[in-house]
Amino acid sequence: MTAIAGGTTGTAARAHGLDVERIRADFPILSRRLANDRPLVYLDSANTSQKPLSVIEAVRDHYARHNANVARAMHQVGAEASEAYEAARDTVAAFIGAPEREGVVFTKNATEALNLVANVLAWAPGDLGVRAGDDVVITEMEHHSNIVPWQLLTQRTGATLRWFGLTDEGRLDLSAIDELITERTKVVSLVWVSNALGTVNPVAEIARRAKQVGALVVVDASQAVPQMPVDVSTLGADLVAFTGHKLLGPTGIGVLWGRRELLAELPPFHGGGEMIETVRMDRSTYAPPPARFEAGTPPIAQAVGLAAAVRYLEAVGMENVAAHEQQVTAYALARLGEIGGVRLLGPSEMVERGGAVSFVVDGIHPHDVSQVLDSRGIAVRAGHHCAKPAHARFGAQSSVRASGYLYTTEGEIDQMVDAVRYAQQYFGVA
Repeated sequence: MTAIAGGTTGTAARAHGLDVERIRADFPILSRRLANDRPLVYLDSANTSQKPLSVIEAVRDHYARHNANVARAMHQVGAEASEAYEAARDTVAAFIGAPEREGVVFTKNATEALNLVANVLAWAPGDLGVRAGDDVVITEMEHHSNIVPWQLLTQRTGATLRWFGLTDEGRLDLSAIDELITERTKVVSLVWVSNALGTVNPVAEIARRAKQVGALVVVDASQAVPQMPVDVSTLGADLVAFTGHKLLGPTGIGVLWGRRELLAELPPFHGGGEMIETVRMDRSTYAPPPARFEAGTPPIAQAVGLAAAVRYLEAVGMENVAAHEQQVTAYALARLGEIGGVRLLGPSEMVERGGAVSFVVDGIHPHDVSQVLDSRGIAVRAGHHCAKPAHARFGAQSSVRASGYLYTTEGEIDQMVDAVRYAQQYFGVA
């Protein structure tokens, strides 16, 4: 890795000491030329982030020199793989402020982590379990991975699913919080930073209310952990899920952090190798966390790559990453606001707001906008972003979403804005 703070390239770079051009040099894909010799302008980081060379090399080196299964092989290479895998757990735990490494469970992605939680709460004994008569509270801005598992849980158990609505500004409507979170509430699960609206939710405030009635608090932090410094020990949550591939890491790995004493009370999700203490034909006993929730061969190389991604971000400094994200997003909101016929979804001011910027262009389907931008080398996402209820709340079937990261420049935002204006002219709606 070569790029860290201290450069002077561009307004955003000068504002917080981030040398964006040096950072971009660490990401091989950003030098690509696309069709018609267009440079790649990658504005789809909320979907998946690009990977620095140090992450790519960490995964390659693992497969080339240390490839073996973990916690099984007693030979030298197996010991190396096991050490690297558990070192990755330590690295991730420190990055998110986890008080104990045993609270970090590696999963396939955040979706699997959230499904794990919803399922084991259906099976959990005693007061931990969700039963008929209980309430589960979510929000209208959730990603589908934090809606569907709770729908399945409540349908199977007879519990009731309830949710916070949204204000016209795209924030949670907390006016009825005392009516939503009651003595019947068993779980409150919410997104920290919306992937569609960009809203940063007051997790700590909602968690305090949930704790007053003894409810568990589950947080989807998939968009938060890549964007800002995180300390799970002060968040007020019991369980936090996020994914590696939005965090400069590989695909195929996610993280579920939980309070160790809570994880120790929960039953396993998957059954198989390495999640057991002993197995007999009539019954089994289970390993303590985190092994209890990591049945089978885990994502070993992916964990190694995720640790490399965390080290990269730590070297850059998450405060610098957050400041750059804020600067670039504010610039995108301002520039898109200059275009007539463009409607923003979500907060238009950089107050408690993350990096996803979703918008609708009057008279043009979002997929058509996306295709025009793609023809000019600009990668954005078009669709409902796995957040159909949030789109329905604002009367939009789908939208265009632009999302930058630590490697995004204001010049790339300018190119996107020019391309949106071109699309309006092309479709005759300017």
